[in-house]
Amino acid sequence: MHSTTVLPSGEQYEITSGSQRATIVEVGGGLREYEVDGRPVIDPYPAEQICDGAHGAPLAPWPNRLADGRYTFDGIEYQVPLTEPEKGNAIHGFLRWRPWTAVERDDEHVIMAARLFPLDGFPFPLDVRVSYQLGPHGLTVTATAANIGDRSCPYGYGQHPYLSPGRGLIDECGLQLAGRTRVLTDAERQLPMGREPVHGTEYDFLQPHRLGTTRIDYAFTDLVRDPAGRAWTRLWGPDGACVELWVDETCPFVETYTGDTLAPARARRGLGTEPMTGAPNAFGSGDGLIRLEPGESTTTTWGVGLS
Repeated sequence: MHSTTVLPSGEQYEITSGSQRATIVEVGGGLREYEVDGRPVIDPYPAEQICDGAHGAPLAPWPNRLADGRYTFDGIEYQVPLTEPEKGNAIHGFLRWRPWTAVERDDEHVIMAARLFPLDGFPFPLDVRVSYQLGPHGLTVTATAANIGDRSCPYGYGQHPYLSPGRGLIDECGLQLAGRTRVLTDAERQLPMGREPVHGTEYDFLQPHRLGTTRIDYAFTDLVRDPAGRAWTRLWGPDGACVELWVDETCPFVETYTGDTLAPARARRGLGTEPMTGAPNAFGSGDGLIRLEPGESTTTTWGVGLS
């Protein structure tokens, strides 16, 4: 008998364009690695290891935390399993550990698809597709969800790439964030408890400066946008290269995470920069919650590159 090695993240789908190379995976449909001229743009995880810290994963049908795993929609209360039991939360939706299918693929492009069938606590069927496209301006990611059921459903989307410093820790990097307002969270459960302007605080990175040992695990909103409606996060590595991630106007929130709670060998090796369509606990609070009618779809686009 011949033994076959099964990678923890399943099938690996490599796409290339010039000096760019990215790998998208079957398990979770996420971005495992992306580099330009051999320089990592996002912090990768090894093919032989389980995805840690949601590296590169699409987060649906909600990103971030849901308090007590409980929400009410159209007057009905629902309960989903707690996937962060130590904090009493459900986190990052249902699709991180499910197999996705590559439904379209060429040298520079792959589309990953997953169907979410009704679940106890989320009885709403969804089709989710995430397109990864390399081009002259980097990697563009387009996520679309369609309500294939016969009633309205709640929805939110996020994704969890970590911007790479190129080498070493992010402490030596320069950082620029677009967020003028920080979503305050409690220390125990990391659930929203208000908002605060970043001006005059340690979280004011509207003008770029050295990150140092600042610890961040917050959503930022009230985003500064360019004329095209994009909001940018920029991380300058010790090598002088700048990783730039942008989000479109469907994302009013970007979660920034310095990775301090990852395993010691992985901590602060990348900057979690997460496009989000809603606030943390959006299913519970309604803050940024998307309502999808039967047959309706919603699309979010973001991108990342090296300059």
